[in-house]
Amino acid sequence: MKAVRVNEYGGPEVMKIEDIAQPAPASDEVLVEVYASGVNPVDWVIRSGANESLRSFLTLPMTLGWDAAGVVVEAGSEVTYLKPGDQVYGVPNFPGDGSYAEYCVGKATQFAIKPRSLDFTQAAGVPLAALTAWTGIFAHGDLQPGQRILIQGASGGVGSFAVQFAKSKGAYVIGMASADNVNYVKQLGADEVIDYKTQQFESVLRDIDVVLEASPTRNNRERVKAVAVLKEGGTFVSVNTDFPFNDELMEAGKAKKVKVALAANQPQQEWLKEIAELIDAGKVQVLINKVFPLEQVADAHRASETWHVKGRLVLNIKKISITA
Repeated sequence: MKAVRVNEYGGPEVMKIEDIAQPAPASDEVLVEVYASGVNPVDWVIRSGANESLRSFLTLPMTLGWDAAGVVVEAGSEVTYLKPGDQVYGVPNFPGDGSYAEYCVGKATQFAIKPRSLDFTQAAGVPLAALTAWTGIFAHGDLQPGQRILIQGASGGVGSFAVQFAKSKGAYVIGMASADNVNYVKQLGADEVIDYKTQQFESVLRDIDVVLEASPTRNNRERVKAVAVLKEGGTFVSVNTDFPFNDELMEAGKAKKVKVALAANQPQQEWLKEIAELIDAGKVQVLINKVFPLEQVADAHRASETWHVKGRLVLNIKKISITA
């Protein structure tokens, strides 16, 4: 099968399309014929090899990609929920052989039936970013109806899903974005939007229940400012797990009597099912910015690395797209 392989760390040019053996599923896994794969910042962070904490988990050569939409070809002997022919979306094993390939394997519990209202290209833009948002605001933030949440990086891949999920659950949503994206975040459902370039959020907000850091900023002093706007008993959650909290942040959280948490993505089937229901009910929209053929994977990475993409980037793996 064809797969995008990384044999050495570096720039987009290190990715090569190679012919490799088709993987076989273990007893608790599914083999998925991949129709489309999402492109996420973690893909090029891993490709570059710049993050030491991630590198310790990786072995080269490897196939990138942790967003898959396609059709189940084979299910392991222990798998009961999914069967061959099912149209699914989910997250392949990490670390392991990813979804920039014609086939991938993953734990069956990391896949679910894709939203019926989405084609494979759209569905491929959902899993990783959506699950990251879900993990942050619900598993760690325990967001409840009527609570107020501040979402930093609200126009990004994770942030845009977080805005919609929070709104669908009855929260009051405040998004942070650049001036160019204010209207977009409002269209996603945010009740308020703060332009982070012209407004100091720590001066205008207080008594927030949950803050979700979903922006590319890696700055613990900015995190301390976010903690300051929380009410006592609130929660600060960051999805930037590659950037640890420092002592200043931990002390600020302790002094304010708030919870601080780094939210690692949890690819759970039940959450994928609920996300699909929200999408099919029209409560969550999936915006695709651009679809690239597999041969243009380097261009997809270059676009993602600008951090200025509104909507999702997707690789088309199969030439012929099949819809629900």
